[in-house]
Amino acid sequence: MDRDTAEPDADALPGPNAQQWVDFHQEYSAPSEYSHEFVWDVTREADGPFVTDVDGNVLLDFTCHIGAAPLGYNNEKVLEKVREFDLVEPMKIAGQDMYFGSGPNPDEAEFPGSSHLMQKLTEVSSQYGMDTVFLSNSGAEAMENAMKITNDYRAPAKYGVAFSGSFHGRTLGTLSLTKSKDVYTRHYPEISGIETVPFCADRGCDADSCDCGFFAGGGSQLRNMLAPEGGHVDPDEIAFLTLEPIQGVGGYRFPSETFMEEVAAVTDEYDIPLVVDEIQAGVGRTGEIWASDHYPIEPDVIASAKALRVGATISRSEVFPSQKNRLGSTFGGGDLLGSMMGAFTLEAIQEHDLLDNATRRGEQATELLRDDAPDHVEDVRGKGLMLAVEFDTPERRNAVVESALERGLLTLGCGKKTIRLLPPLDSTEREIELGIDIFCEAIEAVGPSATVA
Repeated sequence: MDRDTAEPDADALPGPNAQQWVDFHQEYSAPSEYSHEFVWDVTREADGPFVTDVDGNVLLDFTCHIGAAPLGYNNEKVLEKVREFDLVEPMKIAGQDMYFGSGPNPDEAEFPGSSHLMQKLTEVSSQYGMDTVFLSNSGAEAMENAMKITNDYRAPAKYGVAFSGSFHGRTLGTLSLTKSKDVYTRHYPEISGIETVPFCADRGCDADSCDCGFFAGGGSQLRNMLAPEGGHVDPDEIAFLTLEPIQGVGGYRFPSETFMEEVAAVTDEYDIPLVVDEIQAGVGRTGEIWASDHYPIEPDVIASAKALRVGATISRSEVFPSQKNRLGSTFGGGDLLGSMMGAFTLEAIQEHDLLDNATRRGEQATELLRDDAPDHVEDVRGKGLMLAVEFDTPERRNAVVESALERGLLTLGCGKKTIRLLPPLDSTEREIELGIDIFCEAIEAVGPSATVA
């Protein structure tokens, strides 16, 4: 496959082979959410945003596996380095359980491992004074460990603060912070002491014009809930305040500067640890390494995963527990292959100026979308290549996802009526133009009225 000339070529989806794979999978799997009945053939050609399914259809993937494949498929910026090494099993060696290296010393290592990945993560987080990392398996574990270390750091704290519309993971701990869809949390037990405040998703508002409920009564609900401000929560008993700098599952909701300034002011004034969930928005997706870098906040803990291939909880050494074995993950995060891929991804972002590329291609995409948007598109928004198109109804959103798929473009819904677009960070001008043209054709095909079969 030649990425420079490849184009989507799709017949009716799912094809007969894909349907067999879907039926086979579902015969044994617990019910879960599959956005499309698209079955990637891991043995077939794929490059960057282009991928082949088990029926030979070529699709343009503007989902990047919800950000977990930031450079798309089989990207030479990473694979060229991986091919240099003759790796041996077991490649899944947990960095917490066993030290491992690949040469006489770290500077002469044959390939990077968990130690190098942690070093790189502290380098790209040094603007926040972060110097310590704990690796795990997933984003949910990264958030769980963020909750653990801040509760230990602030002991005997009894509160945590989360925002409406948030999504932080599927474990019972992270579900206690998840305030979006009922299907994620219904009837599951919660950890106690979690207070919820509104997330201000009007990115152009100020304290006087905001109608989201965050600013009220001459201040913010965040500030007003604190005992010194007349509320019921002692700020000294708050272990953490956590937010996604840009909400993902909740609908690609971008906050206003005023909202973020108030979060920064309250957490700084009352010395409340700020935990940012960068699992979907981080590692270059928005045109900065961390989405937090766009805003006037100073995170105390960063939770990352997806694009890193492993989970990572990043903070300052004094925030982490000093007691040995207070944190642990048997045969867990920091496996050799995942850490190497995470390190190479960070290297590729730096070596190929992919932050600048994400910014330029994101601007191109939003301009094209806004130029061609019909009246039933209510909003086009984004930072870098974290893009969203919001429609007037959930039905139209769903119909556009299906219409795009019929044309060979993979997209994903989020929130109630929004489609998210996540092209690879190294997308070319041609690929953005091609994808957005198909997307706009899908919107036009759905037309002014939309029903879903």
